[in-house]
Amino acid sequence: MITEYYRPESLAEAIDLNARTDSVVIGGGTIVNAQPGDVAAVIDLQALGLSGIERDGDHLRIGATTTLKAISDGPAVPTTLRDLARRELPSGLRERATLGGTIAAGDAESELLTALLAFGAILEIVDRDGTRSVDIPSFFAAPTGIIVAVDIPGTGTAATERTGRTPMDRPIVCAVSHRAPDGTVRLALGGVSDTPVTVDPAGIDDLEPPGDFRGSSAFRKHLAKVLAKRVIAAVGATP
Repeated sequence: MITEYYRPESLAEAIDLNARTDSVVIGGGTIVNAQPGDVAAVIDLQALGLSGIERDGDHLRIGATTTLKAISDGPAVPTTLRDLARRELPSGLRERATLGGTIAAGDAESELLTALLAFGAILEIVDRDGTRSVDIPSFFAAPTGIIVAVDIPGTGTAATERTGRTPMDRPIVCAVSHRAPDGTVRLALGGVSDTPVTVDPAGIDDLEPPGDFRGSSAFRKHLAKVLAKRVIAAVGATP
C-alpha cells in the first residue's frame, strides 16, 4: 500500500529517498514498477528537470522524464523511435508516460523498448555511489538506481516488424534491427522472453518464449525467425 508521496526538488534528495527498500520512483505515474504490497513511498521525479531531447554530435541525450508524446513529436529523434513511441500507448497516456518509466517497466512486448535495445541505448543512472553508464540488459540484470537520461545513436538505419492479432493490438512478437554507419547490425526481439532481448539471429533457436492464449512458445519462436530475417534484410545485411 502506498502511504507516502514525495516530490524531491533535488536529485540528491531523490537519491536519498530511493535508498529506502520500500520506495519506488515514478516519472509520469502511469505505472508503478513494483509488486503490490512492496511499496510504501512513491518518489515523483517531475520537479527535477530531467526532460528534454538534446543532440550531441551523432548521439541524442533524452532525459528520463521526457514523455512519449515529446519523443513521438521530436524532429531530432530517429523516425523508427518516433513511430514506435507513438504505438506504445493511447494518446492520452503518451502525454504522461515517460521514457525512463518505459525502460524501468521492462514490458516484454514494448516495441519502443525493443528498439532502444536494437539501437544500443546507454542509460545514465545515479545512486549514492555516483553516476554510471550501463546498457539496458545490464540494467535489467540489476535494476537499481535512478535513470536520469538515455543516450541513443542518432544515425544509422533501422527497420521494424511486428505480428499481432490486429494492426492495433499489442504485438505477439516484434523485431527491430539497427545498422550503424560502421556496418554493425544489432537485432532485438520483443515477446520472446520476460523482457525484450538482443539476440544473434543464429541464437533464436535457443530462445524459450513464454506461451499464452495468443500463441504457443513454438509459434512465437517461428515468428521471431521470420520477423528477424525481414528486419535484417531491410537494413541491408545478410539474414
